[in-house]
Amino acid sequence: MKTRDDIRNIAIIAHVDHGKTTLVNEMLKQSDTLPEHFEIQDRAMDTNAIERERGITILSKNTAVKYNGYQINILDTPGHADFGGEVERVMKMVDGVLLVVDAFEGTMPQTRFVLKKALEQHLTPIVVINKVDREGARPEEVVDEVLDLFIELGADEDQLDFPVVYASAMNGTTSLDADVATQEHTMKPLFDTIIDTIPAPIDNSDEPLQFQVAILDYNDFVGRIGIGRVVRGQIKVGDQVTVMKLDGSKQNFRVTKLFGFVGLKRVEIQEAKSGDLIAVSGMDEINVGETVVNPEHPDALTPLRIDPPTLQMTFRTNDSPFAGREGEFVTSRQLESRLKSELHTDVSLRVDDTDDPGAWTVSGRGELHLSILIETMRREGYELAVSRPQVIYREVDGVECEPFEEVQIDTPDEYTGSIIDSLSQRKGQMKNMEPSNNGQTRLIFEVPSRGLIGYSNEFMSQTKGYGIMSHVFKEYAPVVKNWNPGRKKGTLVSMNSGKATTYAMMGIESRGTLLIDPGTEVYEGMIVGENSRENDITVNITKGKNLTNVRAAGSDDMARIKTPTHLSLEESLEFLNDDEYCEITPENVRLRKQILDTNAREKASKRRKAALRDK
Repeated sequence: MKTRDDIRNIAIIAHVDHGKTTLVNEMLKQSDTLPEHFEIQDRAMDTNAIERERGITILSKNTAVKYNGYQINILDTPGHADFGGEVERVMKMVDGVLLVVDAFEGTMPQTRFVLKKALEQHLTPIVVINKVDREGARPEEVVDEVLDLFIELGADEDQLDFPVVYASAMNGTTSLDADVATQEHTMKPLFDTIIDTIPAPIDNSDEPLQFQVAILDYNDFVGRIGIGRVVRGQIKVGDQVTVMKLDGSKQNFRVTKLFGFVGLKRVEIQEAKSGDLIAVSGMDEINVGETVVNPEHPDALTPLRIDPPTLQMTFRTNDSPFAGREGEFVTSRQLESRLKSELHTDVSLRVDDTDDPGAWTVSGRGELHLSILIETMRREGYELAVSRPQVIYREVDGVECEPFEEVQIDTPDEYTGSIIDSLSQRKGQMKNMEPSNNGQTRLIFEVPSRGLIGYSNEFMSQTKGYGIMSHVFKEYAPVVKNWNPGRKKGTLVSMNSGKATTYAMMGIESRGTLLIDPGTEVYEGMIVGENSRENDITVNITKGKNLTNVRAAGSDDMARIKTPTHLSLEESLEFLNDDEYCEITPENVRLRKQILDTNAREKASKRRKAALRDK
């Protein structure tokens, strides 16, 4: 069988923060790809500002490395399970994978998640044990862990015989030996292993065209861009081709532009053939999984499966008293247009209209998936309000089911008791407990997804920041009945509008934890703190000190309060209860009650309690 020996197509997969994006950086630096004296920035593949700040990869990206006459096409995939739809589709475009594993942390849930997808596609693996110079690194033990994981996931004999490269991506060094002393400042062992191990693509370019779209991009000038692999045949600019749609219909179009990948750039090309990874424009409504074919040979490939959303939130126009003050885009039309435009590239997202013309149900793959969309929108100048995240229930064989996740926790031994207790209260079932020799314990749980909403803050407090938690969607299972895992504590709610005063806050702080600073502008119905008890309390946080003729000099300077707690966007979303909104603007994240008027809110609360009693 004829092959294209000059090309290798690989995906690079890993758990979050195990160093794969840094490794790709070094491969670019130490190859024949970039111009001489070209300065490459750290983690150059993470082009999105949020990706760079958080150190995570959100969207799959292509790069191509030139080495000794070979072109190595590399797809950098997300490591977080919320972006698993990206991972699954990328696997269809490649012939092998680089599995990057931290030499200290070892295999993690999302390592398992992405590796399972690769093994199911019968891809050839190479294992890279990264951070071998890290204190506490245990590269040989980690190789054994990886082997156990391969066996557990049903790898075949060829896949179990994987080569191992040891690396310190941060320092740009590699070796074929676990001994850190053998590390040299070169990527040659890794490049040579890729060339020798990963199969070359089959060259069937003389057969009719088949090109499948795995990733979408969008450009205001050329519209949708389909990125994928030429499975067979050839494609040229100007060709008349047919798209085999997912609904069974066909659509003809002319290829207006083709793009290949060199280094970090997308470059225009005139033609491509089987084995090439390319981007194609000219199609108005191309979707992931659809096949571009020769009109005379309309043979569609098997559509790509996309994992369904498991979490939803209501996005709505901001109607608080501060609406329109801080954002550039505030109307329902602007908000709807922005949400619908996200669907051009994010195939795991769903946006549905509601009975309220100013509100939409937005469904995604998890809290991180939706919070990154919200953060992106606020940076672009949008104002909006969102509700508490809710899991999506689904009927399976006539039974109402909810999503469950597998949770892996690595924690110092002294915190295991409180973690087991708190996850048990959230209806988690412990599946495994593995103590290690270094004072750490690994816990594996299965937990309903709704039990994990709001848990990360509690977990960080329980483990004093030393615990590592990862979770990945496992399955839909029967709903856990008679259980509401929402926030147990009530809130401190402002009863009026104005500026919060230190004097008022001194009188309120004994009631709970304050969430705003003195001088913060507030409105009626805005949440200013968390109550230490279960009920909500309305407070006057704008009250000033009564002026008298007798005042001690410097007495105002003596006023002190505890430092308020400041919640991040994710923490604010986790904090929400069902009767609350999170108001998001380019400048602020505020928590508020859905009903702002104090009297109206108290009446609604009484009606709700009466209805529950009647049940």
